[in-house]
Amino acid sequence: MTRRVWLVLPLLLAAAGGVWWWSARRPPATVWQGYAEADFVNVGPTQQGLLTAVLVGRGDAVAAGAPLFDQDDIDDRAVRDQSAQLFAQAEEQLRNLEQGGKSTEIDQAVANLADGQATLLRTAADLARGEALLPTSAASRQSVDQQRADYRSAQAKVDALQAALVQVRAPLGRVGEIAAQRAAVDAARAVLDQAVWRLAQRHVAAPAGGRVADVLARPGETVAAGAPVVSLLPPGNIFVRFFVPAPMVSTVHRGDPVALTCPGCPAGLTATISFVSPRAEYTPPLIYSESTTAKLVFLLEARQPVEQAARLNPGQPIDVRPLPARAP
Repeated sequence: MTRRVWLVLPLLLAAAGGVWWWSARRPPATVWQGYAEADFVNVGPTQQGLLTAVLVGRGDAVAAGAPLFDQDDIDDRAVRDQSAQLFAQAEEQLRNLEQGGKSTEIDQAVANLADGQATLLRTAADLARGEALLPTSAASRQSVDQQRADYRSAQAKVDALQAALVQVRAPLGRVGEIAAQRAAVDAARAVLDQAVWRLAQRHVAAPAGGRVADVLARPGETVAAGAPVVSLLPPGNIFVRFFVPAPMVSTVHRGDPVALTCPGCPAGLTATISFVSPRAEYTPPLIYSESTTAKLVFLLEARQPVEQAARLNPGQPIDVRPLPARAP
């Protein structure tokens, strides 16, 4: 009997220890499996044309505004030059219509008016003397009448010379002609602006800074409008895509912080949940997890600060852990 007790006692102690260990052990930390993803910027021309040069290579770091590739621009240069000539011609025609007479014609009109005004002053003085002498019979009524006629004639000539001066100073074109020519100038300017824009589109620059992920066309190829030539990866376009089991999706929300860990990554990487899928889906065949118990999961995305996102590479496995929500 004693021998049996000694045989059973270790089994009982082991069972009791197992029960204590199971009840005392902490629940496993919540870890969601995911991977780094990116929104690539595929840069292509706005017009079909022959690709003449690609100025970057795969893996190059480029700044915003750096040249990426060029297309043949001979035809666009010719159109730009022609449009510039037509615009200059339209402006010159408008200036001609808005200008008055020649400077020599204006000077002559001014001199004629001065001569007429001098004659008017002389006839006015003669008339005044004649009318003063008429009561004393020192001047005849006939001579005074002639002086009055001369004065009226001189006044009419001055009025005519003033009108002539105004006319020679006025624009050569009529109001309607000038308005029509101004519209022609505006149209020519619009055509020139379009030609300049089309020429500029033949030389494509990076819309954002980043890394050249791929070069999709080579010089000598005719590239269609919108077809990608260079694929860029701006650091801010790298994010983390991970999957949360359906029972836990109600505990996470857009704006919640999460911690990121991955082999070879620096410590302290964090991100903020930016997207929670409204639809559930079955576990994808590959989510970089050795064991997956949940069959129904929700897709979530989290984005990092730009300086941290640059440390990740698309396709890299990432472990995501929830963090306490930030205080408002």
